[in-house]
Amino acid sequence: MKKVNAIAIDGPAGSGKSTVAKEVAKRLGFLYVDTGAMYRALTFKAIDTGTDFTDEKALIGLSEKSDIELKNTGESLEVYLDKKDVTREIRTMEVTRKVKILASIGKIRENMVRLQRKMGEVSSGCVLEGRDIGTVVFPDAKNKFYLDGDFNVRVKRRFDELKARNLDVPVEEVENDLIARDMSDITRKVGPLKKADDAVVVDTTLMTAGEVVDKILSFIKK
Repeated sequence: MKKVNAIAIDGPAGSGKSTVAKEVAKRLGFLYVDTGAMYRALTFKAIDTGTDFTDEKALIGLSEKSDIELKNTGESLEVYLDKKDVTREIRTMEVTRKVKILASIGKIRENMVRLQRKMGEVSSGCVLEGRDIGTVVFPDAKNKFYLDGDFNVRVKRRFDELKARNLDVPVEEVENDLIARDMSDITRKVGPLKKADDAVVVDTTLMTAGEVVDKILSFIKK
């Protein structure tokens, strides 16, 4: 089976996937695809339009009518929803709390996976990060990695990330949200968080983002 020129980076929230994936893509000159941002954009739209989160049919319909685009500016990733920049809006705690609802709906995941594959297949090389990239989205990716880390370290990373965006969220709320996210990601029936059998596991607990990037690149060069 032909391998796709893609680098799949999976792992739980706070494991450092986004930071690492961006830098790996930058160094290789590859397209960076933040799959989580795509689900966040759709979640933001559902909140903004007052869509009932218990109405699965309405949420699926929303996913079929939404235009989500990711733009790499070189230094950052901009997320556009129906041609509008929503990069900042999709990072609120309300979006974070509700994104797991949409991510657990099979038909929505099908629509998103189709879009993610299209992005990857039209590029000369891509780096995708999420929960099921190596197992569902690109099971034929040339390189697969699974990042993990100590729970308390992951909480601190997420807390610092929100603080850097001037979002004042109690650390207890971040901790409770991460517990809920982990449980939802692992137990959902469609596209659960899972390490691909052929993925390289990287424990990021005691590593800087730069060290993780270097380790991933060393494996790719081999």
